[in-house]
Amino acid sequence: MLIINSTIQHPPQLRLAMIANTILGPQYEVTLNYIGPQRAQTLNQTTRGKSYIPNVLSFPLTDTAGELYLCPAAAKREAADFDLSEKGYLTYLFIHGCLHLQGLEHGKQMDTLEARYCDEFKVT
Repeated sequence: MLIINSTIQHPPQLRLAMIANTILGPQYEVTLNYIGPQRAQTLNQTTRGKSYIPNVLSFPLTDTAGELYLCPAAAKREAADFDLSEKGYLTYLFIHGCLHLQGLEHGKQMDTLEARYCDEFKVT
C-alpha cells in the first residue's frame, strides 16, 4: 500500500494496510492520496462533473489495483456529524472507498459491510 500526502499537515496514523488487505485482499495494490480541498474539488469536477468538495474519491484502475483520494479537511469538518473522531471518520472513509474499489455502490449492502468493518476495526 502506497500513501501519498500532498496536504500541508500530516494526517493521523491509521491502520489502513490491514483494512485494505481484509476488504480487498493482499494481492490488491491500493494507493492512498491525502489531498487538500482545492485539489479534491478539481478532481471531482474533472472526473465526475461534480462541483462540491468530496471527502473520498475511489478510482479502480484494474481488477487488482486502485487509487483512493481522501480529503482530511472535509473529514475534519464532517466527523462530528457522524459521531466519530477525525481519525475514526478518516478510517470510515477509507473503508467506504475500499468497498467502492471492490465494486460496491451505495445502498444496504454497502451500509451493512461498512458497519461490520467499523466494528471489526473498532472505528470510533
